[in-house]
Amino acid sequence: MTLRARLTAAFLAVVLGPVLLGAVFVGIAVATVSDQRASERLAAGADNLRAALAVTCQRLRLAAETAALLGDRPDAAQTAVGRGLARAVEVTDGGAVLAAAGDLPPRPWADCGAPASQPAPSGFAAISASVDVLDAAGGRTGRAYAVEPVDSTLLGWLASASGVRVSSLADGPPPTAEDGAIVTLAKGLMPGANGTTDGGRLVRRLDAQSGQPLALAVSVPAPDVQGLYAVLVAVVVCAGLVAISVAWWLARSTTQPLTELAQAVERVADGDLGARVPVRSQDEVGRLGLTFNRMTREMQGYVQALTASRDQLRGQLGVLGDTLAGTHDLDRILQVILQTATAATGAQAGVVLMLDQSGAQLRGQVGEGLAGLDVAELRLSPGEGLLGTVAASGEPMRGRVDRDGPVLSANEPRCVTYVAVPVAAPAAGPTTGLEPHTERPPAARGVLALYDRHGFDEFDDADLVTLRTFAGQAAVAVDNVRVHEEAQRLSLTDPLTGLSNYRYLRESLRREVERASRFGRDLAVLALDLDHFKEVNDGYGHAAGDAVLAEFARRLRAEIREVDFAFRQGGEEFVVLLPETDSDGASVLAERLGTAVRRSPVLVVSAGGSPAPRRIPVTVSIGIAVFPHHGATGAAVLEAADDALYAAKAGGRDTYRLASGRAGAKASAEVTPGAPKAAQPPRQSRGG
Repeated sequence: MTLRARLTAAFLAVVLGPVLLGAVFVGIAVATVSDQRASERLAAGADNLRAALAVTCQRLRLAAETAALLGDRPDAAQTAVGRGLARAVEVTDGGAVLAAAGDLPPRPWADCGAPASQPAPSGFAAISASVDVLDAAGGRTGRAYAVEPVDSTLLGWLASASGVRVSSLADGPPPTAEDGAIVTLAKGLMPGANGTTDGGRLVRRLDAQSGQPLALAVSVPAPDVQGLYAVLVAVVVCAGLVAISVAWWLARSTTQPLTELAQAVERVADGDLGARVPVRSQDEVGRLGLTFNRMTREMQGYVQALTASRDQLRGQLGVLGDTLAGTHDLDRILQVILQTATAATGAQAGVVLMLDQSGAQLRGQVGEGLAGLDVAELRLSPGEGLLGTVAASGEPMRGRVDRDGPVLSANEPRCVTYVAVPVAAPAAGPTTGLEPHTERPPAARGVLALYDRHGFDEFDDADLVTLRTFAGQAAVAVDNVRVHEEAQRLSLTDPLTGLSNYRYLRESLRREVERASRFGRDLAVLALDLDHFKEVNDGYGHAAGDAVLAEFARRLRAEIREVDFAFRQGGEEFVVLLPETDSDGASVLAERLGTAVRRSPVLVVSAGGSPAPRRIPVTVSIGIAVFPHHGATGAAVLEAADDALYAAKAGGRDTYRLASGRAGAKASAEVTPGAPKAAQPPRQSRGG
């Protein structure tokens, strides 16, 4: 497979891969969102339908009461019907009919006042409301009935009021074939469950209950995403055609100079170091050609030296690479670096010293070829002797002791010639106090020194460059070891909820308090605690408790802003920081968050494999404190929010309280608007 073909394939994979994945993701996401919206519309329609039936029952009861008040007057029933309160009214005395108006459908009638436990009759033709007819002495003389036939008129009005299609589940032939399919499917569903007909309608069954005397089915059109899929396919095809054309052009324009470069490389491989490539552009490939030409010129001068030392350096660098990749033992890494440096430069001895944590003393770390000297006992102050001077100045040194100095301290190894470099890495930006665009001087971690080169009187510039490379490797190794240890010791994220943990809370609270103080802004702190969480763990198991915590964290993230911070303090306790937010804004968020948690129980799948998830109701208590009104420090504000949380717990839970008080005084909780008052409890464990 040629390079041009590989470049074309790689470009197509890079371009078309995300396009295909994005198309699949968009298709799945749109289908999911459409299903969710249809289900939400169906649920809203069911709620609206119940409300419409409740209004109908209230209207019928008013009609029955009107007829009952008029008593045995001949126009009693007609008056109620004439006012439009019911389509039929009947007033009876024992078994006799005193008055009637409208077309009375045959019995039985579904009673609006029947309790939920009493099932509605299967063959109802109407819904009704009834009241007693009383005489002047208050004695019962009969009963007045207001009736509304269950027909297309009533079902049409209910559909208009609820915004969904309404079908009756009463026995009898459905008005249309589509209604028949809806009724057949609904009768096989559990109450409140959803299903889809072959005609593409999403159906939910609603059984009779108190205030809703009818068994009904509501339905909405199921979402149709076929058109979206066709658009996505067309977009992918067009993107593929464009990508193929661009890939072919790029591959052709790129491979021609690379082919010339490959031919020149083959000549160099055959021993012709005079090979050159033509440079036709100033882009990356052109700069590659210039670099290749310069490299071949320089190679002609160094080929002999490189050939002699190649095998030795290859072996040493292999050991060094394996050590750096396979261990975090700092002494082992520095020992291998020192051995590789001595072998590469031909030095007889060497030593590595590192600064201690205080930075006030250089301590011997590893040594090579130092007869009679214990490296572990080697101690130097920055600026003392040769090694201390290099560490203090950050500048490398090489030469002869008797000619160039400096005077060696009593603790340093004895030598004639030396080369010493700082173990340091350059800083990334300007330092305070330096001129703009001036880089920081290297921050020395220690010193790497070699002594008395074999066969030569002094170390040369090439040895200095080589040693600085190894010193850079040593600095990187030191940083990697420290980063590895720090990463193991600290974790900023809670693995269960994905929120920041308590350690990051302390850092963030300190930082945000400093920022709020500097700019004179408010900082709201919310302390949250899930109510009765111990009962969740005891009653449903710790796996369900973990699911509740994860779902609560998800809802919490959904309610806060991007600039806000959410933390899991521990167990079921959480903290939220709201920058530039006063007590009113924090109260609004607390109210909204409490509603979001309260209105939907958490669905937890049973560990035993049961298909029906368990619904766990969850509420949250919240304490609010605002910097600097409730505390002068981050710790004081957090404590004030915690005290307010205790007051919310004592006030019946599922509410929030706003703290009062200043820093240095114990915060007390004051009742938030719309919440019941409660006394401040003693400071104990919350216990849910």
